[in-house]
Amino acid sequence: MNIGLIIALIAILLVLVLGYNIMLQYKVKAETAKKQESSRYLQIIDATEELIGHAHHLPYSKELLVCLNVRILDALQNMAELDPRNKQLEQRVENVKAQIKQLEENHKGGESTAFKIPSSDKQAIMMLKLVKRLRDTVRNEHNKGRFETQQYVAENARLETIQIRINIENVIKRANDSITRGQPGTAVQLLRKGIDALSTKNDSYSNQAREKLQAMYDDLEQSRVSRNAEELHQMEEKERQDDMDVLFGEKKKW
Repeated sequence: MNIGLIIALIAILLVLVLGYNIMLQYKVKAETAKKQESSRYLQIIDATEELIGHAHHLPYSKELLVCLNVRILDALQNMAELDPRNKQLEQRVENVKAQIKQLEENHKGGESTAFKIPSSDKQAIMMLKLVKRLRDTVRNEHNKGRFETQQYVAENARLETIQIRINIENVIKRANDSITRGQPGTAVQLLRKGIDALSTKNDSYSNQAREKLQAMYDDLEQSRVSRNAEELHQMEEKERQDDMDVLFGEKKKW
């Protein structure tokens, strides 16, 4: 056989092997990227479903519930595009669409639950973290065009009010606990912080809460003034009695 032909055949074989390896690497890389992308969407779904699961801990509005479900729907649709043969994803997409339609058409409005005053600092911190996650989520959805601007502004303001309410109700509870323990100074400091936090707020809850905090603060200050006056009076009485003892007390016998 001609040596040149053999060399040519070997070269062609090498090119084919190299081309196959390149295609294989590209396919593996594409599959890896697809899995990573699907994993990212799955994390979004899990995190959003977790947020929905807290609807019994905090008051959720209809708009917020719809927004969260639309976030899940978008992630599922993207996953379905990556894996169009997956019938389970297709079914989940339809289920979420039905859930969104049900919320939009049948939700009576109002909030999912009544506001619950935190029973401890730990619970207050948990609630505040949840509100922060919700505000971050709705802002992200608005930035992506999946939450209408007017609804976003109203929902963000509603969540901000809840955030303020958690803080203030916790301040009131801690202040009352401090008063019960005989620590009025600590209560005064807490009430001052609460009043300062509400100084720039002008919504209905903030105005009412500010009046309540101010009334509690004034009562404590009045008690302090009265207590100081009583202590001063007792000191003056003692000094007067000491003077009388000096003037009219029994004289020592020498």
